[in-house]
Amino acid sequence: MRKTLFIGFICALLSQTAVAQSLEKMQWFNEPQDWKIKGNKLEMQTTAQTDYWRISHYGFTVDDAPFYYATYGGEFEAKVKISGDYQARFDQAGLMLRIDHENYIKAGIEYVDGKYNISTVVTHKTSDWSIITLDKPVKHIWIKAVRRLDAIELFYSFDDKEYFLMRNAWMPDNTPIMVGMMAASPDGQGFKAKFEDFQVKHLPDQRRLEWLKRNAE
Repeated sequence: MRKTLFIGFICALLSQTAVAQSLEKMQWFNEPQDWKIKGNKLEMQTTAQTDYWRISHYGFTVDDAPFYYATYGGEFEAKVKISGDYQARFDQAGLMLRIDHENYIKAGIEYVDGKYNISTVVTHKTSDWSIITLDKPVKHIWIKAVRRLDAIELFYSFDDKEYFLMRNAWMPDNTPIMVGMMAASPDGQGFKAKFEDFQVKHLPDQRRLEWLKRNAE
């Protein structure tokens, strides 16, 4: 009987589907001057000479780019479709997961020396940066983040069907985290970034699933 109930509970959890976050209920960190929401789409004009970066390599800290977010706890999957009119070096748009000014991850497209790069910055006290250079520009890209226990898995896709792992990064678990869309122009005067179909799906807690499995007999 207990085993039957457990199986039913797991099936109910796994049947949860991703739902679009109501953009109107989200909030700004460093609100840009020019932005709008229409349906499931957020458009913003990035603020000139803004970014998120801490210390390493450059020796400075900046924490002033636009970030539109909602706060989530537990384990989840988040994804968004991203496009932008990138113009200047380091123009970027992506998905951001942030606990505070010393702990955050941003992943998306970054324009460097005329090339489109799939870019990830992971910050814990100091920032690191990894890129995958694309052989040609892309009109848009999907970024997906899966939070499980103390890890964030980051994926990218060109069609929202086939996803490729781009990074696995540490992030403390059992801690609320801000999840949303960011764009920055560290060197430039700003560009138009567009985000569509931002979705978050809560996942059943991995430790609880394991506990239930062990105690189902």
